[in-house]
Amino acid sequence: MKFKITGIMVVMIALSTGYSNSSTAAEYIYRDLMANTLASPGCATETAASANAAKPYNLNKYSKKFCQSQGYGWHVENIKDLGNVVCKSCNAKNSDQKQCHLEDVVVTCKRIKPGSVGMLPGKG
Repeated sequence: MKFKITGIMVVMIALSTGYSNSSTAAEYIYRDLMANTLASPGCATETAASANAAKPYNLNKYSKKFCQSQGYGWHVENIKDLGNVVCKSCNAKNSDQKQCHLEDVVVTCKRIKPGSVGMLPGKG
């Protein structure tokens, strides 16, 4: 009986040390992207249109789209640069009405490195 318990203890220790050496944290691949947002659909004064273009909602929405355009599994890590607001007039008759968008927005995207997290501990 003592031999069975000792044998089981040895096996448990061997398995636990083998699994503890494997890394439990995921490794990531990072990529910086530069892109432009789309202009808002409506026309407004230049101050209102530029404020609408720089809303946090728009930045978050477009930065998510930028990263997802890289393929499956890409997510937003952070927004490095908000870019520049660029405005264009809507029509020639009413030059005070503008549509604005952001150019050169820099976003850092991340994805889990293939093989860093898997079913077999210690196998990379």
